[in-house]
Amino acid sequence: MAQAVVAEQGTQASLRDIARRSGVGLGTLYRHFPTRDELLEALLRDRFDRLAARATSLEATHSPEDALTEWLGAFVVGATAYRGLAASMMATLGDENSSLHASCLAMRQAGSRLLRNVQDAGLIRPDVDGTDLFALVNAVSWIAEQAPSLAARREHLFSLVIDGLRYQP
Repeated sequence: MAQAVVAEQGTQASLRDIARRSGVGLGTLYRHFPTRDELLEALLRDRFDRLAARATSLEATHSPEDALTEWLGAFVVGATAYRGLAASMMATLGDENSSLHASCLAMRQAGSRLLRNVQDAGLIRPDVDGTDLFALVNAVSWIAEQAPSLAARREHLFSLVIDGLRYQP
Protein backbone atom coordinates (compact mmCIF):
# COMPACT_ATOMS: atom_id res chain seq x y z
CA MET A 1 0.00 0.00 0.00
CA ALA A 2 2.86 2.40 0.77
CA GLN A 3 3.98 2.17 -2.84
CA ALA A 4 0.51 3.13 -4.09
CA VAL A 5 0.30 6.14 -1.76
CA VAL A 6 3.79 7.35 -2.72
CA ALA A 7 2.92 6.83 -6.40
CA GLU A 8 -0.16 9.03 -5.92
CA GLN A 9 1.24 11.69 -3.58
CA GLY A 10 5.00 11.61 -4.18
CA THR A 11 7.89 11.13 -1.79
CA GLN A 12 6.41 13.61 0.66
CA ALA A 13 3.25 11.54 1.00
CA SER A 14 1.47 11.69 4.32
CA LEU A 15 2.80 8.96 6.58
CA ARG A 16 -0.59 8.97 8.26
CA ASP A 17 -2.22 8.15 4.88
CA ILE A 18 0.31 5.40 4.27
CA ALA A 19 -0.40 3.84 7.66
CA ARG A 20 -4.17 4.15 7.27
CA ARG A 21 -4.25 2.63 3.78
CA SER A 22 -1.88 -0.13 4.89
CA GLY A 23 -4.27 -1.00 7.69
CA VAL A 24 -1.80 -0.27 10.48
CA GLY A 25 -1.49 2.39 13.12
CA LEU A 26 0.96 5.26 12.74
CA GLY A 27 3.00 3.86 15.64
CA THR A 28 3.35 0.54 13.84
CA LEU A 29 4.51 2.31 10.69
CA TYR A 30 7.12 4.25 12.69
CA ARG A 31 8.34 1.06 14.42
CA HIS A 32 9.06 -0.47 11.01
CA PHE A 33 10.19 2.77 9.33
CA PRO A 34 11.41 5.30 11.92
CA THR A 35 12.12 7.88 9.18
CA ARG A 36 10.67 8.77 5.80
CA ASP A 37 14.05 7.89 4.24
CA GLU A 38 13.80 4.35 5.62
CA LEU A 39 10.38 3.94 4.06
CA LEU A 40 11.65 5.30 0.72
CA GLU A 41 14.69 3.05 0.94
CA ALA A 42 12.44 0.01 1.32
CA LEU A 43 10.41 1.11 -1.71
CA LEU A 44 13.44 1.94 -3.86
CA ARG A 45 16.08 -0.65 -2.92
CA ASP A 46 15.19 -3.04 -5.77
CA ARG A 47 15.13 -0.20 -8.31
CA PHE A 48 18.59 0.96 -7.20
CA ASP A 49 19.94 -2.61 -7.23
CA ARG A 50 18.62 -3.15 -10.78
CA LEU A 51 20.28 0.06 -11.97
CA ALA A 52 23.61 -1.00 -10.45
CA ALA A 53 23.34 -4.41 -12.13
CA ARG A 54 22.36 -2.78 -15.42
CA ALA A 55 25.54 -0.68 -15.31
CA THR A 56 27.61 -3.85 -15.06
CA SER A 57 25.74 -5.43 -17.94
CA LEU A 58 26.04 -2.35 -20.15
CA GLU A 59 29.73 -2.05 -19.34
CA ALA A 60 30.26 -5.56 -20.72
CA THR A 61 28.17 -5.15 -23.88
CA HIS A 62 28.40 -1.51 -24.99
CA SER A 63 31.03 1.07 -25.77
CA PRO A 64 31.85 3.22 -22.72
CA GLU A 65 29.95 6.22 -24.11
CA ASP A 66 26.88 4.20 -25.10
CA ALA A 67 26.87 2.38 -21.75
CA LEU A 68 26.92 5.66 -19.81
CA THR A 69 24.32 7.34 -22.00
CA GLU A 70 21.91 4.40 -21.89
CA TRP A 71 22.39 3.96 -18.13
CA LEU A 72 21.85 7.66 -17.41
CA GLY A 73 18.72 7.61 -19.56
CA ALA A 74 17.35 4.78 -17.43
CA PHE A 75 18.36 6.70 -14.31
CA VAL A 76 16.46 9.80 -15.45
CA VAL A 77 13.34 7.78 -16.18
CA GLY A 78 13.63 6.05 -12.81
CA ALA A 79 14.09 9.36 -10.99
CA THR A 80 10.65 10.39 -12.18
CA ALA A 81 8.96 7.24 -10.83
CA TYR A 82 7.64 9.22 -7.85
CA ARG A 83 7.02 12.93 -7.64
CA GLY A 84 9.77 14.39 -5.47
CA LEU A 85 12.18 11.48 -5.92
CA ALA A 86 14.87 13.49 -7.69
CA ALA A 87 14.81 16.07 -4.89
CA SER A 88 14.85 13.34 -2.23
CA MET A 89 17.89 11.68 -3.82
CA MET A 90 19.76 14.97 -4.07
CA ALA A 91 18.92 15.85 -0.46
CA THR A 92 20.42 12.58 0.76
CA LEU A 93 23.48 12.65 -1.50
CA GLY A 94 25.58 14.32 1.18
CA ASP A 95 23.81 12.78 4.17
CA GLU A 96 25.72 9.59 4.87
CA ASN A 97 23.43 8.83 7.81
CA SER A 98 20.38 8.60 5.56
CA SER A 99 19.26 5.06 4.76
CA LEU A 100 18.30 6.31 1.29
CA HIS A 101 21.90 7.47 0.82
CA ALA A 102 23.18 4.03 1.78
CA SER A 103 20.66 2.27 -0.46
CA CYS A 104 21.61 4.14 -3.59
CA LEU A 105 25.38 4.08 -2.93
CA ALA A 106 26.01 1.03 -5.14
CA MET A 107 23.92 2.58 -7.89
CA ARG A 108 25.86 5.85 -7.70
CA GLN A 109 29.16 3.97 -7.64
CA ALA A 110 28.12 2.02 -10.74
CA GLY A 111 27.29 5.26 -12.56
CA SER A 112 30.59 6.79 -11.46
CA ARG A 113 32.43 3.74 -12.81
CA LEU A 114 30.72 4.18 -16.19
CA LEU A 115 31.67 7.87 -16.12
CA ARG A 116 35.34 7.01 -15.43
CA ASN A 117 35.33 4.55 -18.35
CA VAL A 118 34.18 7.30 -20.72
CA GLN A 119 36.68 9.75 -19.23
CA ASP A 120 39.47 7.18 -19.67
CA ALA A 121 38.45 7.00 -23.34
CA GLY A 122 38.89 10.79 -23.51
CA LEU A 123 35.25 11.48 -24.36
CA ILE A 124 33.97 13.23 -21.22
CA ARG A 125 35.51 16.23 -19.53
CA PRO A 126 38.01 15.11 -16.89
CA ASP A 127 36.76 17.66 -14.34
CA VAL A 128 33.34 15.97 -14.03
CA ASP A 129 32.84 13.68 -11.07
CA GLY A 130 30.01 11.40 -10.00
CA THR A 131 28.38 14.10 -7.88
CA ASP A 132 28.32 16.48 -10.84
CA LEU A 133 26.84 13.79 -13.03
CA PHE A 134 24.04 12.90 -10.60
CA ALA A 135 23.25 16.53 -9.91
CA LEU A 136 22.86 17.24 -13.63
CA VAL A 137 20.72 14.25 -14.50
CA ASN A 138 18.62 14.72 -11.37
CA ALA A 139 18.08 18.32 -12.47
CA VAL A 140 16.63 17.06 -15.75
CA SER A 141 14.24 14.80 -13.83
CA TRP A 142 13.35 17.55 -11.38
CA ILE A 143 12.63 20.23 -13.98
CA ALA A 144 10.41 17.87 -15.98
CA GLU A 145 8.48 17.26 -12.77
CA GLN A 146 8.26 20.93 -11.80
CA ALA A 147 7.25 22.16 -15.23
CA PRO A 148 4.96 19.55 -16.82
CA SER A 149 5.13 21.53 -20.06
CA LEU A 150 8.82 20.52 -20.23
CA ALA A 151 8.24 16.83 -19.50
CA ALA A 152 7.90 16.09 -23.19
CA ARG A 153 11.33 17.70 -23.69
CA ARG A 154 13.04 15.52 -21.07
CA GLU A 155 15.00 13.54 -23.67
CA HIS A 156 16.11 16.73 -25.41
CA LEU A 157 17.23 18.27 -22.11
CA PHE A 158 19.05 15.05 -21.27
CA SER A 159 20.90 15.12 -24.60
CA LEU A 160 21.95 18.72 -23.93
CA VAL A 161 23.47 17.63 -20.62
CA ILE A 162 25.31 14.74 -22.30
CA ASP A 163 26.60 17.06 -25.04
CA GLY A 164 27.82 19.51 -22.40
CA LEU A 165 29.81 16.77 -20.67
CA ARG A 166 31.73 15.81 -23.79
CA TYR A 167 35.40 16.64 -23.82
CA GLN A 168 36.28 19.37 -26.30
CA PRO A 169 40.03 19.94 -26.60
